[in-house]
Amino acid sequence: MVKVQNKTNLFDRIAWNIVVPVLLLAAVGLYSIYFAAIDDPSHMGSPVRAVAMQALWYIISFTIVIFVIQFDAEQLYRIAPYVYGLGIVLLIAVLFFYNRSIAADAGAKSWFKLGPISFQPSEVMKPAFILMLARVVREHNDKFTHTIKNDWILIGKMLAWLLPIAVLLKLQNDFGTMLVFFAIVGGVIIVSGISWKIITPMFIVVAIMGAIVIFMVTTPGGQVILSHSFQPYQFARIMSWLNPSTDTSKAAYQLWQSMQAIGSGQIFGNGFGNLSVYVPVRGSDMVYSVIGESFGFVGSVAVILLYLYLIVQMVRITFDTKNAFYSYVSTGVIMMILFHVFENIGMSIDLLPLTGIPLPFISQGGSALIGNMIGIGMILSMKFHNKDYMFSRAGDF
Repeated sequence: MVKVQNKTNLFDRIAWNIVVPVLLLAAVGLYSIYFAAIDDPSHMGSPVRAVAMQALWYIISFTIVIFVIQFDAEQLYRIAPYVYGLGIVLLIAVLFFYNRSIAADAGAKSWFKLGPISFQPSEVMKPAFILMLARVVREHNDKFTHTIKNDWILIGKMLAWLLPIAVLLKLQNDFGTMLVFFAIVGGVIIVSGISWKIITPMFIVVAIMGAIVIFMVTTPGGQVILSHSFQPYQFARIMSWLNPSTDTSKAAYQLWQSMQAIGSGQIFGNGFGNLSVYVPVRGSDMVYSVIGESFGFVGSVAVILLYLYLIVQMVRITFDTKNAFYSYVSTGVIMMILFHVFENIGMSIDLLPLTGIPLPFISQGGSALIGNMIGIGMILSMKFHNKDYMFSRAGDF
């Protein structure tokens, strides 16, 4: 690593192609939360208060982004074990000090609560895990050449760091969040240099397992087996995903109402703030239904394209940095955000089963917002410090 004098001004070191779409998504979020609260005041309270609380979370999150940007690649590399360890401690602590009322409603022991503020430690564990995973891959690739044996060793190392998180999330009954961590690992495996002779069979096995599960949920015998493998509320979500019209007053009510709301928007939507279909928990899990009902197919696609633009810009910054450690970090962040978007929108239109996965930068709540913003901060750090260092090889800091 050779430090060079940086003559680029501060404004030019900010990746505005990342900041601007995040701000636009935040604006969509404030709009959606305001009108969702009007539609469901019994759960969300006053619309002004709901927006004010979310605006406060945005301010806190952007402050954290500014703090994270100060860390360059070498510093992020060094703190990775410490933030990972802190995340594990929080995941253990929530098993003992979780909020009972939230657990009764959500079915998962995942939240601390202090007064009106609730916090989900697994959300900030995601960027911590991404850092640790990037460090593990870089250390391994610096020491070993890519052979089939060494690639299997690397996969074993990655799964070893994932295992404590998976166990703790299982104890919390938080299957949806666990899937995000699996998606992160899958993305990093692809870019880590592991041979496709290993990756291809792995993905084939995963696809076959997924097909088996789908087949099981469509047969009476398979449903009996799955009912013993999932929590009752999780199994009910799977069944409502398969047949949302058969139980529209109970387990499938939320999904059915979301589909009705999005469908009612048709091509151009019902107009600014015109929501006529009631959707439970609309400000968080089902926030996409606000967009679909208000702005129709056109507005819904525009939001998806905005996410796509954000992802593409993150990929471009990664290529510009020419830093192996950063590439693993950015891949983890991209997979985290991409999975959230795919799962949240997918469950809103019955493409995927219901989970508690929020829509990044739009859904109500602070924990997920902070976790995603930390990821954005690490991406912004890449451009912010890119001109500070000369790289003699891709793995250098």
